[in-house]
Amino acid sequence: MKLTIKDAGKAARVDILALLVPAGSDIAVPRDVDVPDGFVAKFDAKPRATRSTYTSGGTAKEVLLVGLGDAADIDAECIRRGAAVAVKEASKRGSTSLHIEVSGVASEAAGGGGIAGCAATEGALMASYQFLSSKSATVRKEKATSLKGVSIGGPGAQFKRGSKRGEILARANMFTRDLQNGAGNLITPKALAKAAQGIAKNSSQITAKILDEAAMKKMGMGLLLGVSAGSVEPARLIHLTYKPKGKSKGRIAFVGKGLTFDAGGYSLKPPAKMDEMRYDMSGGAAVLGAMHALANLDVPFEVHGVVPSSENLIDGNATKPGDVHTGMNGTTVEILNTDAEGRLILADALNYVDAKIKPDTIIDLATLTGAVIVGLGHEVSGMFATSDELRDHLLSAGMAAGEPVWPLPLLDSHKDGMKGKSADLANIGSPAMGAGPSQGAAFLSHFVSSDRDWAHLDIAGTAWNTLDRDWVGGSNGSGVGARLLVEYLLHREKR
Repeated sequence: MKLTIKDAGKAARVDILALLVPAGSDIAVPRDVDVPDGFVAKFDAKPRATRSTYTSGGTAKEVLLVGLGDAADIDAECIRRGAAVAVKEASKRGSTSLHIEVSGVASEAAGGGGIAGCAATEGALMASYQFLSSKSATVRKEKATSLKGVSIGGPGAQFKRGSKRGEILARANMFTRDLQNGAGNLITPKALAKAAQGIAKNSSQITAKILDEAAMKKMGMGLLLGVSAGSVEPARLIHLTYKPKGKSKGRIAFVGKGLTFDAGGYSLKPPAKMDEMRYDMSGGAAVLGAMHALANLDVPFEVHGVVPSSENLIDGNATKPGDVHTGMNGTTVEILNTDAEGRLILADALNYVDAKIKPDTIIDLATLTGAVIVGLGHEVSGMFATSDELRDHLLSAGMAAGEPVWPLPLLDSHKDGMKGKSADLANIGSPAMGAGPSQGAAFLSHFVSSDRDWAHLDIAGTAWNTLDRDWVGGSNGSGVGARLLVEYLLHREKR
């Protein structure tokens, strides 16, 4: 869908003019658009409420009012959802063109033009997302949205700059969702590596390095290769590097779990919903999505995106419960449950980042534990951060992106609980300890230097099956993490 960013009140001729309306504020319908008497007065502007009318002339065939609620309660998410509602309504009507106008009152209430412009553009574009690439050409044509173009207008230069940033972030989210939603036989480790190389090809500031199994074996990545041993699809370690145009203000690494399909290995998952295990690469998809955004943004940091990618299947070479594998740092691990595999491929990737890249900060994302869904549901990601500053930046970034995170505990007792009997560590802790998300983070902590600023984000609940929020939601991938990581960089830049 084509997007155009316009100055306030400069809509071209469109099928629908959508006005995002705070409660109690004046509704500025353009003078050249004729609407019935009383149309505006009868609208109470409750959040996401709509009211529409056909016009008797002017630059729009129809006017759609979308409520934002009381000005005191308006934030970026209100704007994001309002714009998404407008796109959904236009699509339902079979419209081909839409203009969304954000008033000065709404913009200021949300926190300023930059925030409002970004949120409105994100909402409009992400609400238009459809995953149709696996459908036949006939079905793709039938289901394709009629909406060919959307323009967005709001007050001031900051709004326009925010809108341009919002377009980059939204397209990164949709790139991430496309990777998530792809079938396991199509989105393989090699396919993820190819996608990463495509990002680098389109940016003079990003380079790609892909490690094959021979290179990983030479580096001693026995944990990652142990997970991959049961699959005919070869594992890959993907490493993208972004260099800023000016002097770097720091070195940051994003690490994403890239299990393109997880059957559980010999600790086989139950058949119900096993098809959803194509989403076990959502952390890796988010990291690639963030790098996709950086191909079109300039941030003053050197940023590394690292994705360990493999499948977890079964054959005569697959890891058995009780086997012992050795990580890149020499740590031995007893594999008590082959379905706790994500932490194994992440362990070698984190050690690679820690030892070879030596960043100031590491943030990893993984669909690591079902237990995090018990604690936080499908709307909030679990966060384990080693510093208050990193925790606070991620909290702020999550709120800005509409992808909230919440701090969870990582105690020495959790770390000690991961010690093994037959090896240095076990890949699962005692059931008596509970705290599954903390156990997963505790295992990973043994592969990051104790003085390194590090955060682990457990996105098992938020990567798919989320509530419908107009711009995201439902059984397909949410794209969670890509925009959050970029917002983290932007918040860190302002500190």
